[in-house]
Amino acid sequence: MRQVLFEWHGMKVYAYTAMLYLGLVFGVTGGTYAGTHHGLAPGPLYASMLLLILPALLGARLLFVASNWDFYRRDPIRIWRRADGGASLYGGLIVSFLLSLPLLRAMGISVGAFWDATIVTMLIGMVFTKFGCLLNGCCGGRQTNSKLGLHLPNEHGVRCRRIPAQLLEAGLALCLLIAALEAWNRLPFAGSCFLIVVAGYGAGRWWLESIRETIDTVGAFRLHQVISAVLVVLSTASLMVIYFHGS
Repeated sequence: MRQVLFEWHGMKVYAYTAMLYLGLVFGVTGGTYAGTHHGLAPGPLYASMLLLILPALLGARLLFVASNWDFYRRDPIRIWRRADGGASLYGGLIVSFLLSLPLLRAMGISVGAFWDATIVTMLIGMVFTKFGCLLNGCCGGRQTNSKLGLHLPNEHGVRCRRIPAQLLEAGLALCLLIAALEAWNRLPFAGSCFLIVVAGYGAGRWWLESIRETIDTVGAFRLHQVISAVLVVLSTASLMVIYFHGS
């Protein structure tokens, strides 16, 4: 597609980096606005999100690098090369969630309400970032003869008819975002939106992983399918326990 969007005064603006930036800007703005409807003060909420962005990005990148270590150990300088793209949402989610617990306690913010707002941020960011992946060629789908396939390149520039995995994942994120906002004022408890979205995304990602051209594995296991399954079970169980315990 178009890995470099344009050049400005000799500086290349890469598609993935640009879309990641737009996703962060619109995501944090949207998540902060949503959080105010949970009764959260916008200032502390906004500050907490900003403080967790860098750890989330590092976690996302490091899980991606770890799952592709055979490649990066031969060329370690590319680990931090932003133009290459490559990040795992799950790495960012896990790291930021764990770090948020002491941070939110210090800030006096409800963990459940915060993550309801933050999942809106992540879904908005995912929509933008997946279009960055499409332009960059990473996270591409496998070859197909189906009429639903699109003539797309992978990250190496190899073009063929492929399943548009990036567009499907962006569509999944958009559907979950619309559903979350539609149900926002009818949530049974703070944190329920986060748990429902994580379960929904995990189920969708479990299937989407099977249509990708490159699938990260650990031994005989597909890494992101395993993480997806674990998150679906944990979030569903947590949702049921909290709901029935509260009632």
